[in-house]
Amino acid sequence: MPMRQHLISIDDLEDDDLHWIVRRGVEYASGRHSDARPLHGAVVGVLFRKTSTRTRTAFSAGALRLGANLITYGPADLQENTGETVEDTGAVLSRMLDVLVARTAGAESELRAYAAQRRMAVVNAMSAAEHPTQALADLTTLAQHFPAIDGLRVLYVGEGNNTASALSLALARYPGTELHLRTPPGYGVEARFIDRARVTAKRTEARIEQRHDMSALPEVDVVYTTRWQTTGTTKPTADWRTAFEPFRVDGAVLDRSGATVFLHDLPAHRGEEVTADVLDGPVSVAFRQAENKYHSARAVLEWCAGRTTVGGA
Repeated sequence: MPMRQHLISIDDLEDDDLHWIVRRGVEYASGRHSDARPLHGAVVGVLFRKTSTRTRTAFSAGALRLGANLITYGPADLQENTGETVEDTGAVLSRMLDVLVARTAGAESELRAYAAQRRMAVVNAMSAAEHPTQALADLTTLAQHFPAIDGLRVLYVGEGNNTASALSLALARYPGTELHLRTPPGYGVEARFIDRARVTAKRTEARIEQRHDMSALPEVDVVYTTRWQTTGTTKPTADWRTAFEPFRVDGAVLDRSGATVFLHDLPAHRGEEVTADVLDGPVSVAFRQAENKYHSARAVLEWCAGRTTVGGA
């Protein structure tokens, strides 16, 4: 039986694993390995308790294209709704599935409970605190667009949500990168993720910085934003938009930062976190980034199912 490998946090990946997944995603995006069926005979379960367009479709289509069979579960389909424990659910599913892709929008500990067995790989398709597969799609997009990720400078603007947490952990793996987080006061990336990213950054000579204003923007290669209302969450105060208004990405932000590429993890609310002229403009690669969810999902599934050798083609 191939070795199953969980992807619940970016920190579950060794450097070689992360680089292999990104490289493989770029290869899939280029059309290479289009006939490969490394998951032939495997069964992949897809459990989504929250809405999803890109991630659910990416993993579903990716599993099918890789030759796997697919079982999908909605938020009310499993006996967890009648009191069965997550641990028991994981133990049962692991006897029937090779991989479980789960979006819970809850605590990472729940996904770890699914993973408390040796038969089935578990993929975090978004928890409350971290969205690792989004970061891998982001890295795939950067690797497509630039000669190298090493040394890239990224300005992230907006809520310090699960996307920002994963991006912090992922970019810190690449030597000389800079991630400048500009988040509204009270809505920053959690200190535990900043601390973890900075530990890695010491090794790679990367830089992670977080501020809560939009003054004196750094010169960067990439500007990245995400919608202000993260899936599965609510804001603690009714007037939260007041804090977010200064963090809208418009043409002036691009000009001030010198960025030549704009990223957005989508869905987007034009006129809120980003203006239409930026999202739909010539420097935006947001929809290529969305497509790369599919290409990187195939790489993630292949790695998690243990159907490949890290460092190989």
